[in-house]
Amino acid sequence: MKNIDLVEGKVAFIDQNKLPHVLDYVVTDDYLVIADNIKRLSIRGAPAIGVSAALGIAVTIQRMEEESLANLQKRFGEICDFMAVVRPTAVNLSWAVNRIRKKMESSSPKSVEEFKRILLQEAKDISQESEDESRSMGLFGASLLPDNCRVLTNCNDGMLCAVSYGTAAAAWYVAKEQGKQIEVIACETRPLMQGARLTAWECMYNHIPVTVCTDSMAGYAMAQGMVDVVMLGADRIALNGDTANKIGTYMLALLARAHGLPFYVVAPTSTFDLTIETGREIKIEQRNPEEVTHCGGSRIAPEGVSVLNPAFDVTPGTLITSIVTEKGVIHSPFTNGKIKSHCLG
Repeated sequence: MKNIDLVEGKVAFIDQNKLPHVLDYVVTDDYLVIADNIKRLSIRGAPAIGVSAALGIAVTIQRMEEESLANLQKRFGEICDFMAVVRPTAVNLSWAVNRIRKKMESSSPKSVEEFKRILLQEAKDISQESEDESRSMGLFGASLLPDNCRVLTNCNDGMLCAVSYGTAAAAWYVAKEQGKQIEVIACETRPLMQGARLTAWECMYNHIPVTVCTDSMAGYAMAQGMVDVVMLGADRIALNGDTANKIGTYMLALLARAHGLPFYVVAPTSTFDLTIETGREIKIEQRNPEEVTHCGGSRIAPEGVSVLNPAFDVTPGTLITSIVTEKGVIHSPFTNGKIKSHCLG
């Protein structure tokens, strides 16, 4: 099963807001539909956001009937500008948009037909490379997981955050294929419950034993010896290893350090932002207060109360044991340009 695919010239993706109750695909050739679903978290996860944006731009351009190459290029630029800022934290979005921009600039197409052909192929390449990267990350990540391993994770880092396999979850999927016994503890991930809704569904779909706990129970699970490894994904990583990921990740890193547990981050090199030195430069998205004040459509907090609702937090690189990419494993400490040389090497 794929989370995102091209079907008869349109983008098909799983509507994650309907999970775990209904498995349903949205099919569209309109970048505005893609953007809206990214905003509403029907499409979520750094790799998935980048791939869907690239494919969404490409299929939108395919159906345009501009006779002038100049007009088509103008519309392409406008669409890219719009899509690049739909969500601010996950760097894969701007990375994918910038990549297709540069491809179209460097290829210098001479006709409308050539422009469309090159653009669509580049978007397809981004999707296929993401799929290949997930498999590669899985192989490197699985090497860090012993047999009979109990993995604690936050949010969703599996197929639903990418094209297939995912990031952190790719490691335990591959480990299972290798014959290792893997169990997952999924933090519910308030306020939108991606762990309880998505990771639990995905693990059960793939026949991996999974237990859901509230976010506040992670320390208890570690203290009781129920966790061997903490492994999760990332939305943006700075040059010093500081990592932005779903809110609650920083707390898990502190708990892992206190209990002497390895803390692994798994992400493709497209998630690294080589333009920023530290996590202090990462813009953190602030989301709708109703995500906190309401649950299942019902208000659970007093009317008019102040709300703090950052979608992400930043974990210092000093708390991360290793970062796994499609190229291999980067071990702490992340000093002396280690991350930059890994990404560019």
